[in-house]
Amino acid sequence: MKLGPYQLANNVFVAPMAGVTDRPFRQLCKQLGAGYAVSEMAASNPRLWQTEKTARRINHDGEMAPRAVQIAGADPAMLADCARFNVERGAQIIDINMGCPVKKVCNSWCGSALLQDERLVGQILDAVVAAVDVPVTLKFRTGWDRQHKNALRIAHIAESAGIAMLTLHGRTRADGYSGDAEYETIAAVKAAVAIPVVANGDIDSPEKARQVLAVTGADAIMIGRAAQGRPWIFREIVHYLNTGTYLPAPLVTEVAALMDEHLRAHYAFYGEYLGVRTARKHIGWYVRDLIGGEAFRQRMNLLEDCRAQLDAVENFFLAQVAYGERLQYSSLAHQLAA
Repeated sequence: MKLGPYQLANNVFVAPMAGVTDRPFRQLCKQLGAGYAVSEMAASNPRLWQTEKTARRINHDGEMAPRAVQIAGADPAMLADCARFNVERGAQIIDINMGCPVKKVCNSWCGSALLQDERLVGQILDAVVAAVDVPVTLKFRTGWDRQHKNALRIAHIAESAGIAMLTLHGRTRADGYSGDAEYETIAAVKAAVAIPVVANGDIDSPEKARQVLAVTGADAIMIGRAAQGRPWIFREIVHYLNTGTYLPAPLVTEVAALMDEHLRAHYAFYGEYLGVRTARKHIGWYVRDLIGGEAFRQRMNLLEDCRAQLDAVENFFLAQVAYGERLQYSSLAHQLAA
């Protein structure tokens, strides 16, 4: 699959997630088979560009190409300036966020709130596409709520504006993350436009990935929450799509080494004080379905230095080897624990 001039490694992508898909995590997902990844959303307000938080979100130093930055805002001129600012700093693709359902974002008339004003959507897309010489993509939802679904109209507006790729989360803003994803809406959008369409929502296994691709006809899939604590899901899905067979669960020793690599990169990126605290959620996701995982998470959350956190994680995984050389997923782990 190509996106502008870029040949992507495959059609299994990492979804941009605020507070999750920072540079260390994106790098790990790409290393483990993801064909494409987009940064956390960066604010379009220029007053925020020099803040430490925004600077980290748009930091792509050493990252595998293509480097994609997601931007969020509601003012066309401001978003155009933000796109130019990020391209000047190394962004090779700009993604526009019209999918975030979080109240704080929507109350500022950003994210999926924009879907209520199709005229403004068109103005934003036109302005950003005209501002930069790199591919511009759009991530959006099926509508504001079930009574106001407009994904098809948004898709046509985007295609007319020169958007290079659409990613559609198959829920409305009002749905948040509840209920089942509307794959039929994604299929309708795919049938209605000539540009690539990426299906997003509830893809959490190789079988589900194949099903969603078949049902929607989408060019690619995007995985978000299912990759939290399980970044090897990308290679599992890619292998299954290519061969129809399953990869075995990763070795406990491999996961321990991956976590060590991830945590060290995380600390280097955030610094010790913030790093040890922001790493807690990642560690919690890694261990949540393993034997003794919840008790370990509670103990680990009391640790306040990187060395202690690394040692605790190493010891936890050394203990996991007692249950088998390969990682035990939740169902088997629960049986063994009983």
